[in-house]
Amino acid sequence: MSDLFSPFRAGALEPGHRVVMAPLTRMRAVAPAHAPTQMMVDYYRQRACDGGLIIAEATHVCDAGRGAPDTPGISTDDQIAGWANVTRAVHAKGGRIVLQLWHMGRLSHPLYQPDGKAPWAPSAVRADVDVVLPDRTREPCPVPREIPLAEIPDLIAIYVRAAENAIRAGFDGVEIHSANGYLLEQFMQSRSNRRTDRYGGSIENRCRIVIDIAEAVAAAIGADRTGIRLSPYGIANDSGEDDPRPLFEYLIGRLDTLGLAYLHLIEPRASGAGQKDVDHKDVPSAARMFRDAWSGCLIAAGNFRPDSAASMIAEGAADAIAFGRFFISNPDLPDRIRHGRPLTPYDRATFYSSGSEGYLDYPAWSAG
Repeated sequence: MSDLFSPFRAGALEPGHRVVMAPLTRMRAVAPAHAPTQMMVDYYRQRACDGGLIIAEATHVCDAGRGAPDTPGISTDDQIAGWANVTRAVHAKGGRIVLQLWHMGRLSHPLYQPDGKAPWAPSAVRADVDVVLPDRTREPCPVPREIPLAEIPDLIAIYVRAAENAIRAGFDGVEIHSANGYLLEQFMQSRSNRRTDRYGGSIENRCRIVIDIAEAVAAAIGADRTGIRLSPYGIANDSGEDDPRPLFEYLIGRLDTLGLAYLHLIEPRASGAGQKDVDHKDVPSAARMFRDAWSGCLIAAGNFRPDSAASMIAEGAADAIAFGRFFISNPDLPDRIRHGRPLTPYDRATFYSSGSEGYLDYPAWSAG
C-alpha cells in the first residue's frame, strides 16, 4: 500500500497521500437555509486527516439547481458562512478540501424551483426516474423546460459566482460536477439534448457548455484550483450514450488543454452506486481508457477496495483513488488502509436520513 501514501500534486493542491474522500450527498443541510450545520462541521472534521484531500458533497450553484431535500448550496451568505466553518475545521486537522459544484437540471421538480415552474434542462426531455420531493416522498420527474439560448451566459455566470463563493468560504478549489446524469451531462448526451443551436447536435456542440464553464471558472479562481468530474459509460439517473467513447475522447482532449487541477473519473462499474449497491460487469475501466488522453492529475472512483486501489496507483492508471461509501463508515479510512485494519461496513439505510445516526456515530479504529 506504500504508493497510496506518497504525496501527489493536483494543480495548486499537494495532498500528502492518495486516498481521497469522494463527494457524498448526505442530505443534512436542512431547509430553509440549506447551509452547512454544526453536524456537518463535525462530520467533515472526523474525516479530515493530515494531508488528505476531501471533495465535499455536491452543492447547488443556485436555488434553481436544487432537486433533492436538505442538500447544501453555495449562493447565499448563510451558506458561505456555514461552509467556512467546515473548511476551517478541515484545515485545522491538516486536510485539504474542494467543493463540488452541482446543478440537477431535469432531475428536479417545480416544488424546488423558485418560480414554481418546471426545472430547466438542455431540452424538454423527461428523465425516466423519480425525484425525491422535499417531504422525501417520490414521484416521476416532470417534463423540463429547455434553457433558452439567451440564458446560457447567465448559467455560466452562476457557476463562476458559485466557484468564487467557494473560495470565499475557504475551499482550496472546486470540482465541476459533469457526471451522473445531472445538468452538464444532460447537455453532453444525445438522449437528453435535442437542441439545434450551438449547444446541441454534434459532439462538439453538446460538450460546449462544459468547456465554457470550465474555462470561465478557471479564469475566475485559477485553473490550478479547478477540477472536473465525469462518468464515461455511466448510466445513473437515466443517463448514457450508445457509444460514449467518441464523446469523452473529444471532451477530455479539450479539457486537457485548460491546465485544470485534476480530472475525476467515475468507473462505469459503479454507475448508480448512490442509489443501490452495484457492480456492473463486463464494462471498461474509464481511468485506463482515458489515462493517455489526460496529461495532468487523474483521480479514479468507483467500488475500489484497498488492494484494487493500490494496484491502480502502482500501474499508473490513476494518481489518486476516491473512496465514497467506506469513507462514510470509516472516518479514519486512510489510517485503516495504511495499517491494514478491517473496514466497518456501511448502513445504506442512513445515507440520506436526517440525523446523526449513520453520520457521526461511526467510530475510529480502536484495538479494544
